[in-house]
Amino acid sequence: MDKAELLKELRIDREPHPGGGLRAGWWILLALALLVVVLVAAYFWATRADGPVLVRVAAVQSAGTAEAARSVLDATGYVTARRIATVSAQVTGKVETVLIEEGMQVAEGEVLATIDDSEWRAQVALAEAQLESARSQLAEIRAQLANARRDLERQRDLAERGLASQAAVDGASTEVDALAARLDSAATGVTVARRSLELSRVRLDNTIIRAPFAGIVTVKAAQPGEMISPVSAGGGFTRTGIGTIVDMDSLEIQVDVNESFIQRVHPGQQVEATLNAYPEWQIPAEVIAIIPTADRSRATVRVRIAILERHERIVPDMGVRVAFLSEREAEPNGDPAGANRSAATAATLRVPSAAVVEQAGEAFVFVLRADPEGERVVRRTVRVGRAGGELRPVLEGLRSGERVVMQPPADLADGDLVRLE
Repeated sequence: MDKAELLKELRIDREPHPGGGLRAGWWILLALALLVVVLVAAYFWATRADGPVLVRVAAVQSAGTAEAARSVLDATGYVTARRIATVSAQVTGKVETVLIEEGMQVAEGEVLATIDDSEWRAQVALAEAQLESARSQLAEIRAQLANARRDLERQRDLAERGLASQAAVDGASTEVDALAARLDSAATGVTVARRSLELSRVRLDNTIIRAPFAGIVTVKAAQPGEMISPVSAGGGFTRTGIGTIVDMDSLEIQVDVNESFIQRVHPGQQVEATLNAYPEWQIPAEVIAIIPTADRSRATVRVRIAILERHERIVPDMGVRVAFLSEREAEPNGDPAGANRSAATAATLRVPSAAVVEQAGEAFVFVLRADPEGERVVRRTVRVGRAGGELRPVLEGLRSGERVVMQPPADLADGDLVRLE
């Protein structure tokens, strides 16, 4: 072959083969489709098998019918704790250990922190030694007094027989009186030493800081190695507290009502409270008292409101809106309708029809419940009225403000973790 033929053999053929590119494109599209199917299946399998179920929720609502209680006044305020304490030490010293963290539940009398007690232990040892010394002196004087009394008896016996003078008898008597006085003084010294030892032991015990009541720690204010004192040192380097404890059972609501409308509020009045953080949750409450003083600059009167439904989601200093409800009029027989307020309130509850599942003559819903791992559902049997549109009346089984699952999946079970859509 000549050179031209050889060069022609080395030339690259750039003409596409018939049907080759088309088949390669189909294979690429098929591979991409299979990849998408696998990813979607893996996502649904993970969320359904190992993760929370995605659900929509709605709140149980109170229906505003003419027969139900209605709001006569609305106000805003805050959740406050009636029992809150910043715990400090009764003695000044260096913090040795701190056993609390924010959010920790503590019991009454539980140890929160300890202070270096080496100085106070030395004080106790010194007080114990002083007490032993006072007791030894008391024993010595008691023995001397017994000997002086025997000597006085001998001197008197000798004086009666004319063998001792009256001066000797008087001297022995004086010695007995002096030792008796010293004995009383020594006994008082023993009492003082005993009281001093008790005081030293109390101060030693004060180096252990305990919880004054059961509650939750909201603030941790000191660390090991810092100085702490029950009074401010003024320099800013000494702590005045170990932490703050709040008794969650003492939570209540305080609102300021314009003095022009305070006549609409009275103790024992029913209230519906709504936290700003959970606007769909209506919390039953009741007026405790009206503080008998007014704020001159704001023209308001403070009202204390008790929270009738405790929940861990209610924390101090949360913003809250309250609706003061009117009292139902008295029945013809003279009994106030307030005696049946719970039944009347239950009859006015409404739940979305899509949340009610009816099987074998039984109606139930899935109610959300807070859990450390997230939100869980609880299957709860309810008694509902006849369906009348999007909402159904709830006669029994639910409370106002509770959240229920809308259109629950068929495989949703009691206790399942859910994720809100």
